[in-house]
Amino acid sequence: MNKRQALIAAALATVCAASAVTASAATASASAEKEKCFGIAKAGQNDCAAANGAHSCAGQSKTDNGAAEWKYVAKGTCEKAGGKTAAPAK
Repeated sequence: MNKRQALIAAALATVCAASAVTASAATASASAEKEKCFGIAKAGQNDCAAANGAHSCAGQSKTDNGAAEWKYVAKGTCEKAGGKTAAPAK
C-alpha cells in the first residue's frame, strides 16, 4: 500500500468513526423522546419482545392490539392512541 492509499484509508476510518458516534448520540436522543406503548401494535408490527414472554423479537406478534405487545411512540401520545404505558400484570 502506498502513502496515498494509506492516507485515504485513514481519512475514511476517521469519517466512519465520527458518523458512528453521531448516530449513537442521535439514537439516544430519539429514545429519550419516546416511550413504550402497550396494546396498540398491529400483528407483526411490535417493536420487541412481548411483556408476557410469548416471544422474544420484534415483528412476532400474532394478533392486533395484544396487551403484552408494544411499540415505541412519542412521549405523551400513548394513551391518546388507546394504549397503556405500563406493562400488563403477568
